[in-house]
Amino acid sequence: MKEDILHNLAVIHERIKNACVKSGRNTDEVKLLLATKTVSAERIKIVLEHGHTLIAENKVQELKEKYDDLMNIPHENHFIGHLQTNKIKDILKYNVTCVQSLDRLELAEKLHQRLLTENKTMDVLIQVNTSNEESKFGVDPSEAIELIRKVSHYSTLKIKGLMTIGLFSAENEKVRRCFKILKNLQQDIIQENIPNIEMKELSMGMSGDLETAIEEGATIVRVGTAVFGARIYPDSYYWDEGKTNN
Repeated sequence: MKEDILHNLAVIHERIKNACVKSGRNTDEVKLLLATKTVSAERIKIVLEHGHTLIAENKVQELKEKYDDLMNIPHENHFIGHLQTNKIKDILKYNVTCVQSLDRLELAEKLHQRLLTENKTMDVLIQVNTSNEESKFGVDPSEAIELIRKVSHYSTLKIKGLMTIGLFSAENEKVRRCFKILKNLQQDIIQENIPNIEMKELSMGMSGDLETAIEEGATIVRVGTAVFGARIYPDSYYWDEGKTNN
């Protein structure tokens, strides 16, 4: 298990590096966030103990279940799932450092009030629905700037950028369109020069489309099962220099 996870992690890092080289970007510009939904604390420990410390959960219940096992290993935990307002206290209790899925004013207001009570601040990303799918959470791109203007007034919330879940499609250009929407929105927001916000982070792309996301400006890519599952490729897929892989 340990060997397979570390192998997969190396493969993903190699893919990120190759995508950065292809698009003329520095590898330091792109962070790998490991999505740990349904992954046991035992498996998560393997990557934490080998220096990969940025992870994320989709569900508050899983944060609770794994907290005690992971609390003594240095790491940073983001929340990337849909956050219900009645779970805000748990997000703070279990040391989430960034909510990547802030998508509505009600959530921002209640998160702000709780943070005020506890004398804390929190990094947030605004989740945008770039695929126009009803099944996806996120603010509509046309409403994102107005939401950001309102959230910027909450002193406890530190807006660091945007997040999206792209279209699940084998057609690369349809997926790319989602990432372009997020990148263009980022640029529009920068032009608005809204006080108290940053637009450094674009969290987009997963194991199937991370190269496309990096080409379009991703600074965080989210990968889960491709690391924690069975070996995704033999060693030769990426490291056999005698062969050309398509």
